[in-house]
This record gives sequence, C-alpha cells and structure tokens, in this order.
Amino acid sequence: MSDMPLIGWPLVDLRRAPDGPRDRQLLMGEAVEIAPLSPSGLARKSPGWVAVRARRDDYPGHIPEAALTTGRVTHRISARATHAYSAPDFKSAERLSLSHGARLEVLAQEGRFAETPQGYVPRAHLAPLAGRESDPVSVAELFLGTPYLWGGNSAFGIDCSGLVQAGCLACGIACPGDSGDQESALGETLPENAPLQRGDLLFWRGHVAWVAGPGTLLHANVHHMAVAYEPLQAAISRIAAQGDGPVTARKRLKGLT
Repeated sequence: MSDMPLIGWPLVDLRRAPDGPRDRQLLMGEAVEIAPLSPSGLARKSPGWVAVRARRDDYPGHIPEAALTTGRVTHRISARATHAYSAPDFKSAERLSLSHGARLEVLAQEGRFAETPQGYVPRAHLAPLAGRESDPVSVAELFLGTPYLWGGNSAFGIDCSGLVQAGCLACGIACPGDSGDQESALGETLPENAPLQRGDLLFWRGHVAWVAGPGTLLHANVHHMAVAYEPLQAAISRIAAQGDGPVTARKRLKGLT
C-alpha cells in the first residue's frame, strides 16, 4: 500500500469536535482522508487538531495532528493484542501495545519476529493485509472479556458496533461504524420466525449482537460491562425489561454459511 495519511499512534479517539466526546477510535496504520477546510461543518480548523474521515467506513471526526504520519502498511495484527519489542527477543523491553486490527509495515523477518518501524512483533500475531478471515464471530470471540467502552474499537475497550465492525472488516466485509447504520447496510433481513445461525446479527434500538450459536449471543454490552456470551432469550427479555424495546431486525450476512 502506497504512502498516505495514516494513524501513527497505537490508538486515537475520533471526536465529533476537538473538545467533544469520543465517537469512535482509529488504530495504528489505519488510513484517513484529511477533510477540506470549509466555513462551516466538520472541517473547522482548531489548533493542534485535524478533521479526517476514516477510510475504513468514511466516519468523520477530529484527531490530534500529532497522531498522523505517512508510510506504508503490509500486515495487520490478527491476535487480540500484541507488543512491539525493542529487539527480536521476548525478554526485551516492549515499546508499545497494539490491538487487533492495527496495521504495520513488515520490513524483515528474524526468527519468530517481524521487524517493523515500531519494533519487533511476533510473527504469529500478524497476517498479510490481503488475507481474510472466514468467520467474523471467531474474530469477535478474540475480544471475550474485553472491557466495554462507548465508542471503543480496540482490545483495550470496545462497544457493540465496534465488535461487529472488527469481525466484518477482518473478513473483508464493508461495515459502518454505528449500529444504526449497520442495521441498514449489513446483510439480508430474516423473517421473525426464521431459525438463527452463527454469524447472524440481532439489532435493537442502539444495540447489536452476534449470534454465536444456538440460543447464544456474543456482544459488548453495558450489563456485563464487557464482551460476553449471553443466552439469546434472556438477553431479549432483559433488554425489553430495561426499556430499550424489542429486537428491530434479524440480519444474515451474505456469503456466510
């Protein structure tokens, strides 16, 4: 992949405004487009900040200018998380921690490690960018126990739509960043009485969950404050009882069996 504006920090919040709340997060090596300055709207200039759109899903927001770099990426982190070390030795000092989905340029390979500009990363934790996973739920299961974080997109904190997007993107499935947009864009709508299968998605107002298997959901949720399995019917009843309404859609991703 040729030089382009990339995220140079391990993780950065994408904010609606420089002093606003986090809407989503961007990972190291993810590509962005710099939004043009305009008299109104997103790209109003603030010192030290830049308006961008994430190339993965066109999500707009502001990030610190210092978080931007340029370069190339060739591989992605395929493990839940990993470290970049100062030498090709697991006893050497770690330089930084990286989440699943972060992107790096591999410069060379040395034993069990790959040399990158950030340090030496275990080869077992890397996959070529061109490679695709086949089961988005297996990707989501990497995040089991990850703390819930509103707007989170990493192994250090993730929300319901971030968990769905992580699984989809790893499988080469285009996926918006927010659950409402995911409900509109992803898959085909299933009849209410259709049997559910692994990889299906259930949507509520402001929430989404993977179907992990018969009668079981996998989702990042506030009830557990983590990524967790939950019995499907118990989740439906609990969410209704707390005032968040019924399931609004059952969707099946194309190409999954």
